Amino acid sequence: MTESTKIKVLFVCMGNICRSPTAHGVFRHLVQEAGLASVIAIDSAGTHGYHMDEPPDERATATAWARGVDISDLRARRAEPEDFIEYDLILAMDQDNYHSLSRICPRGMEPKLGLFLDFAPDLKRREVPDPYYGGQRGFDQVFDMVEAAARGLLEHIARRML
Repeated sequence: MTESTKIKVLFVCMGNICRSPTAHGVFRHLVQEAGLASVIAIDSAGTHGYHMDEPPDERATATAWARGVDISDLRARRAEPEDFIEYDLILAMDQDNYHSLSRICPRGMEPKLGLFLDFAPDLKRREVPDPYYGGQRGFDQVFDMVEAAARGLLEHIARRML
């Protein structure tokens, strides 16, 4: 499979240092475990450029590492309109970021945009809360939610590929 035929997924939160890099790392880990790294490309971005080129928040990195996921190689970037051309799925962590993305979405590309937690309907929530201003419990909760949605997303993509 060539780079252009890969399924490409972009995870987006506000600053790209907590939720979206966690989703990026968890999904990358699951994709590698499933042996699908050659057919699924993954990235993350933020709707705001507050932390350009910075690594994930130390608490997000530590939480992921404690669960066997390494996100230390990731660096923050800002989502751009071109991402809607490059990626097949652009998944926002919450409604605010969804609306920010919809403002830069080129006409006709709207079906690519969604909420990440829609892939975890059993959670009965649609938004991943921002753990930035909270304590460790928030990062643990975010990881659990992200892991559930990442598993649902992988199942969704695997069904599409068959």
